[in-house]
Amino acid sequence: MQALMMNSQLMISSILKHAEKAFPTQEIVSVTVDNPLHRYTYKDFGARSRKLANALTTLGAKFGDRIGTLAWNDYRHLELYYAVSGSGMVCHTINPKLFPEQVAYIINHAEDKFIFVDVLVFPLIEALKDHLKKVEKIIVMTSPAAMPETSMDNVVCYETLLEAENDSFEWPEFDENTASGMCYTSGTTGNPKGVVYSHRSTILHALVGALPDSTGARAEEVCMPIVPMFHVNAWGVPYASIMVGSKLVMPGPKLADGETLHKLIEGEQVTYSSGVPTIWMALLDYLNKTGKRVNSLKTAGTGGAACPIGIIETFNKKYGTTVKQGWGMTEMSPLGTIYSPTAEMADYTQEQLIGLQAKQGRCVFGVELKIVDEDNNELPWDGVAFGALKVRGPWIASGYYGMSQTPGDNDCPVDSDGWLNTGDVAMIHPNGFMQITDRTKDVIKTGGEWVSSIDIENAAASHTDIAEAAAIGRYHPKWTERPLLIAIKQPGANIDKDALMAFLKDKLHKWAVPDDVVFVEELPHTATGKLNKLALREKFKDYEFPAA
Repeated sequence: MQALMMNSQLMISSILKHAEKAFPTQEIVSVTVDNPLHRYTYKDFGARSRKLANALTTLGAKFGDRIGTLAWNDYRHLELYYAVSGSGMVCHTINPKLFPEQVAYIINHAEDKFIFVDVLVFPLIEALKDHLKKVEKIIVMTSPAAMPETSMDNVVCYETLLEAENDSFEWPEFDENTASGMCYTSGTTGNPKGVVYSHRSTILHALVGALPDSTGARAEEVCMPIVPMFHVNAWGVPYASIMVGSKLVMPGPKLADGETLHKLIEGEQVTYSSGVPTIWMALLDYLNKTGKRVNSLKTAGTGGAACPIGIIETFNKKYGTTVKQGWGMTEMSPLGTIYSPTAEMADYTQEQLIGLQAKQGRCVFGVELKIVDEDNNELPWDGVAFGALKVRGPWIASGYYGMSQTPGDNDCPVDSDGWLNTGDVAMIHPNGFMQITDRTKDVIKTGGEWVSSIDIENAAASHTDIAEAAAIGRYHPKWTERPLLIAIKQPGANIDKDALMAFLKDKLHKWAVPDDVVFVEELPHTATGKLNKLALREKFKDYEFPAA
C-alpha cells in the first residue's frame, strides 16, 4: 500500500521562498570591505538573490555549471548560496587560505565556469589568471567605487551586474538529488578531493541542524557563523538559520579579530555563534585583556578540532556561555555529533557537564556511528574500547568528484558495506557520547600501546600557563615511538619543561606522559584552523629524545 502524501522535491530555493514570506523584516547584518556594517532584510535578500539568478542566466550559466566562490561571510556570499543552487547550478565554495597551487587545482578540477571573488582575495585570482583553464568570467563582489584596478579583460563588478537585472525570477524545480554545492577537502595528504552535496542532503542536514539539541536555531535567536562559508557551508548555518528565521550576523573578513567579534556580539546581541577553537581563543584573549564581556552570547558552537577544556571552562564559569562541541567532516556536510544533555543530567555538577562538553557529543538523528577493530569487527559502546570510526547517513558522501563511485575501491571513501571510514579513532560511552581519541595517522604507537595525542594536548592545554599544545610521535630506539609535546606558553608565563612534565604525570596514564617538551612561539595550522600535524612531523623529523 502506498501513502497518500504529496511528493514535493526538497529544494534549497524553498528555504528562501519560505523565509521571505514568513520573516520578511528579519535582518541580515554584514561586515564588508565597502561597508563596515551593511544591514538589510530577508525581503531584500530574496529580491537580490532573484536578481543574481537572472544575472547568472545573462552571463550564460547553464544547469549543472559549477560556479566558484572565493569569499568571506557576508550578504553577497549568502546571495550566491541561494541564487546559484536555486537555479540548478552548483555553488562551489573555495578556501582562499589554501596554497595558490591548491586553489588553481581545485578550480580546474571542478571546471568552474565563473568565479565570484571578494575584493580582498582578487590579487590571488590575478596571480593565477594564466592557470585557470576554463574560467570565463571573474565577478568581484563589491561596489563600483571599490573595484580594484586590473589589466584582466574578463572582470565584472558584482553590483553593476545586479543593477542591470530585475527581481522577477521563478525558481525551477528538479530532482532533489541534483548537485547543489561542492567543497574540497583540505588536501593535507595528496590533492584536495571534491565532495558534492545535493539539494536533498542539504535540506535534511539543515532540518536536523536546526533542532533544539543541535544549534537550537529559532526566529528569536541572533546567529553569527564565524566558521567560514567556504568551509563545509559554514557548518550548514546559512541554511538552518534562514529556514527558521534567525537574525544573521556575518563578520566578513574579520573572522579572527577579537575586537570586531566582540563589537558584533554586543552590538547585535548575538545569542549563538560557531567557530573553530582558535577563533574562540582570539575572542577570549581580547575579553581577558580588556575586561569586556559577551553577555548576550548563550551558546558557542565549536568543532573542526578538539576544543581545549580551558576554553570550555572559561566560557562556562566566567561568561555563562555554554560550549556545544560537535564533530563532523567535509564528507558529512558536516554534522555528525553534538553536545546534547538529557534530563538525567540535571543534577550533574558543573565539572561533570564540562567533562561531557569536552567530548564530541551524541550522534544526531540521521547519522549512524560504529567503531571497529583492525579486523573490522564492531566494538562495544562501553567507554573503554576504541577503534576506527565509521559513519553512514543521508547527508554523507558516497564518493568524491571525478573519482571512483564503487564502494570498496581504493579512491572511494565508502567500504563495501556502505560505511565511510572517517580516519578518526574514537570510543563511544554507554550514554552515547562519542570521544575522538585521535586521527588514525596521528595515534602514537609506543611499546605495543596506543596513545592518544589529543589526550596529551588537552591535558597540557589545561595548564593555565599553556596557550596551545600539540603532541606527535617520534622515533624511540626502545619503544618504537614516544610522545613529543610541542607547546606555546601564555604571554608572560615562566613554566619550564620539568614543571609541565610534573603537571602531566597527574593528568595522564604513564604511557601517555611525553618524554620531552619543546616550547615554540607558534604552531602550524591548516587552512581550516586545525593543528597541522603533518607539518610538525616534517619539522621534527630528525628529532632525537634526550638520553635517559
